[in-house]
This record gives sequence, C-alpha cells and structure tokens, in this order.
Amino acid sequence: MTETLPIRKAVRLRGRSFLALVLSPELPFGDWLKQLDDLAKRSTGFFLGRPIVLDVAGLPITREQLADLLAELGKRNVRVMGIEGALPSIMSPGMPPEMRGGRNAADIEAPDTADAPKPGEAPTATTAPAAPRFVAPAVTPSLLIDTPVRSGQSIIFPEGDVTVLGSVSSGAEVIAGGSIHVYGALRGRALAGSAGNANARIFCRKLEAELIAIDGLYKTAEDLDPKMRGQPVHVWLDDTVLRTVVLAS
Repeated sequence: MTETLPIRKAVRLRGRSFLALVLSPELPFGDWLKQLDDLAKRSTGFFLGRPIVLDVAGLPITREQLADLLAELGKRNVRVMGIEGALPSIMSPGMPPEMRGGRNAADIEAPDTADAPKPGEAPTATTAPAAPRFVAPAVTPSLLIDTPVRSGQSIIFPEGDVTVLGSVSSGAEVIAGGSIHVYGALRGRALAGSAGNANARIFCRKLEAELIAIDGLYKTAEDLDPKMRGQPVHVWLDDTVLRTVVLAS
C-alpha cells in the first residue's frame, strides 16, 4: 500500500519596514535617564508600546554598562527592539539584536563619459558638446488626512509630509519624515523630520500641543511659550533650538 505524504506548505518570508524611534543615550547614563523620566512624566504614554532602537555608536561603554542601561529602560517600559552602533565585544546573547543599515540614500548616477575625449586629445569633427540635461526635481511624497485625528490614533508617514485638514486630538500623534501641516487645532503630539530631516517644519492653526518635535529635538506643553498657546504657529529647527513664531492671520 502506497502511503500518501502530506503536502507541506512552504514557509513564506516577507520583508516589511516599520518606523521605530531612536534613542541616543549620553554619558553619564544617570543624568540622561533623569531627562528621559522628565519627558515621560510630561508626555504620558509617550513610550508605551512604541518600538525603540538604542543607538550607542561612539559611546565608550562596557558590556555591563549596556546591560544596566537596558535594565533601567525595561523598568520604564521602554521596549528596545534593537541596538545600533554597538561593538561586538559589548553584546551578549540576552540583549536585543544588533541593528544595521537604517535607510540608505538614493543612488547617484555617474556621468556618462564614454563619448568624451581623452585627456590631451583634441575633439574630433564628430565630437559635439553634449546637450544640456534638465532633470525634474524629485517630488516629495505627501499624505493628506481629511478627517480629524482622534485620541489614541497614530499617523506615521516617514516618507514625507503629512497634512491634516482637521484637528489632532489630545492623546493622538502625527509622525512625519517631512513637515506637518494641521489646519485645525494641534492638541496631541507632532513629530516632524522623524527620518533625520532637520529642515522639516510644523504649521498649525491653533497650538495646544502636548509635544512638538523636529529631528528628535522636542518641547512639551510646559516648555512652550504661553503666548503661543491657542495661536496659529510655525515651528522650525534653528541648529539645536526649536523656534516658534505666530503666523500672520
């Protein structure tokens, strides 16, 4: 009797990218953790359920110091999904995996020199100057949200700008790789330039935010100038300082 073997389905593997926040700790870790506690206290639930990558590149630390830091972050419910920039000598099997690569920049095409005259060689009669090439500028991707962003919702768009035609409620957040435009009240959190874009901006019709950030530099509600609250505001990054100015009506 011939036995029929069960048909096995192949394991399917797919690549998929997700947005994680990067924490870059500074020495001494005790002082840095106090600043982290202050952020968590002033913006409740900021790290809750959020994947975190810990960037320790360039830090002269030991395996024990890294393990202690991970333990302290664990006590604060900060979930570290990976470690970036760590030397192999300070990694151990019980730690989150090493992360590499991040997002690569776009490829740059080398100029075509096949038809150009060699150095010291005069152009021949058939050699003509190359016609000028006009390249259209790359279009920055954008996301349009035509409904209010309600409490508990997260809008994450690392590819470019986000425009919200309504308001962003308290407890909601918008994270964009580019700029953020809110045509209503901004009461939740807005994090622009999340992919390392220091030129990103934040615009809103009415500023009542719990937190605003550009390229990792942030201000919570307590840090904002009281004169800016309730006003139409433009936020930008000036070196290492977040600037805010009231927009003309």
